[in-house]
Amino acid sequence: MTSLPLTIRHELPVDAAAIERLHERAFGPGRFARTAFRLREGVPPDPALSFAAHVGTFLVGSIKVTPVLAGGHRALMLGPLTVDPAFDGRGIGSALMNRSIEAARDAGHDLIMLVGDDGPTARHRRGHSGRCSRNRAAAGSTGWRSGRR
Repeated sequence: MTSLPLTIRHELPVDAAAIERLHERAFGPGRFARTAFRLREGVPPDPALSFAAHVGTFLVGSIKVTPVLAGGHRALMLGPLTVDPAFDGRGIGSALMNRSIEAARDAGHDLIMLVGDDGPTARHRRGHSGRCSRNRAAAGSTGWRSGRR
């Protein structure tokens, strides 16, 4: 993880503007045309599974998880997972992902999908593929299924 004084807590409504600025810095204006953004469009993320990372009072990362249906089965779609570029490589993305996966398991979910382009999140996706069995759901997506059925 990181040696920074990192605090991870549930995302709050007061975080919305800072998270939007973070997404703009990390993904740019083209983020609205990306497949993952379009799939989430109009579906709110689950606040119980969405977290914000802070160093002091500075928001340095965010993860959102949205409920979806995949082939008629309940699943979760992870993302966006965003870390301020100035804090990249310090374990913040992994800490956020671990927190969301743990919360999802505790809530009884057993499938989380990550849909997106290869880029910064691909590193995190590979880093977590061993936590649960990895299943290819469709081109460009990866799913994690817990041992629970």
